[in-house]
Amino acid sequence: MKKSMFIPMLLLAGSALFYTACKKDKDPEPEPTPTPVTPTPAPTLYERVGGTTTVADPKNSGTMIEKGRLTLRSVVDSAIYVIAGDPVMTPYFGTLLAEVGANNTTGFAALSKNFTDFLCVATGAKNTAYAYMGKSMKAAHDPATHSRMGMKANAADFDKFVGDIGTALAKNGVTAANNKALVDDLVALLYTTKADVVQR
Repeated sequence: MKKSMFIPMLLLAGSALFYTACKKDKDPEPEPTPTPVTPTPAPTLYERVGGTTTVADPKNSGTMIEKGRLTLRSVVDSAIYVIAGDPVMTPYFGTLLAEVGANNTTGFAALSKNFTDFLCVATGAKNTAYAYMGKSMKAAHDPATHSRMGMKANAADFDKFVGDIGTALAKNGVTAANNKALVDDLVALLYTTKADVVQR
């Protein structure tokens, strides 16, 4: 090989070695930082029964009501009628039934509002207008502190009461057949009150 060609080839080989050596010494490219994913919170029970979308209130002309509250109020009102027709439950609500029999619905309206407020708060409503201001569950179900309660509840009657709520749900189109998860979650919510409600 001629000397004149040897030098450029030597330079070329040296450059290649230098480039390769430098490339190996270079820090690896950092991994791209993943974009954090914020999980979407599961909807509350209140959202699942209608949420905060407002609709016309069928009981109060010209008034709007959150759809979640309307659903819960409809279930409560249906439940009161189911319970009134249930001979196991009637001894607990003698005062209320006597009032309704005399065309006095003030007690019915108060019970409907209190129970609806309680369910709104318990299911996750944020509207402060729906805050529950009634007695504690323990006081509300003790005849010694709440004269409208006919007698103390036992476990079997509490279970019957929850069954009547299930009947009221069905009257409003919510059944285990078409929305088992919602029915199960609402029943589970009611059972969180059992320790306070059952007092004999």
